[in-house]
Amino acid sequence: MTSTRTDRWIHLDGTTNTRDLGGLPTGDGGETVCGRILRSDNLQTLSRDDVRRLVEEVGLTEVVDLRTTAEILLEGRGPLRDVDVITHRHFTLLPERGRRTDVFAAEEDDTELVRAELPADWAESLLPRQVTPGHEGELPAVRSYLGYLTDGSENVVAALRSLASGGPGAAVVHCAAGKDRTGVVVALALAVAGAETEAIVADYAQTAEVIDALVAKLAASPTYAEDMTTRGVAHHTPRAESMRRVLDLLDERWGGPLDWLAAHGFSADEQAALRARLRD
Repeated sequence: MTSTRTDRWIHLDGTTNTRDLGGLPTGDGGETVCGRILRSDNLQTLSRDDVRRLVEEVGLTEVVDLRTTAEILLEGRGPLRDVDVITHRHFTLLPERGRRTDVFAAEEDDTELVRAELPADWAESLLPRQVTPGHEGELPAVRSYLGYLTDGSENVVAALRSLASGGPGAAVVHCAAGKDRTGVVVALALAVAGAETEAIVADYAQTAEVIDALVAKLAASPTYAEDMTTRGVAHHTPRAESMRRVLDLLDERWGGPLDWLAAHGFSADEQAALRARLRD
């Protein structure tokens, strides 16, 4: 398997799984550019120094948040929400339960009040649960990722469109753990940039290096604690074969990730813009 460069990790006080998408080999002999797009787990617990580093050193100007409305409301207002130069965009990849709203305008400080206002089955929209018809024989992670591409295709494309049109600063894509929802969006972005398939797979699987600390971090939050403690680290560990299988299925059924994107409205011009952001 192609290995990923270990210096792509960005070590912050408040995250466990933040890394740069730069430095990955591309099929034409080049590599993706650093400082353009990052991937991360939840940003709610960033320290003051983390915020300074992201804004002043990394040049962060955009956050693409893939969590559900329930997650955002329950976790509360993160520190980057108070930084004027950063634009926040929200594209949930999971079916929403209950009301739809301008999630950032509805943020509350009182999480217990928010929890009381959510429907009884709100937790079912937190982490991957859906099984797309016809995919029952696939690995659980593969079924979930195909679910994003089926039920959440509009927002998958919208997230990539945001990355393609953003800049000139850096963007960060994140969900709760930064491995499943983020993993699918990032894999497609890297495919557009021309990254080698095995580099995309290796980047996805690299989260396994920090999975113990990542699960411990999420278990400390009431929002995620039950799922983290009842399912265990092994269940949450990403495996290379899951992403490789998703990419193989995209090849078999659509002709590849780029053809899937084109069929779902992500135009050639948008693909060129996203490629340029990660390559030029």
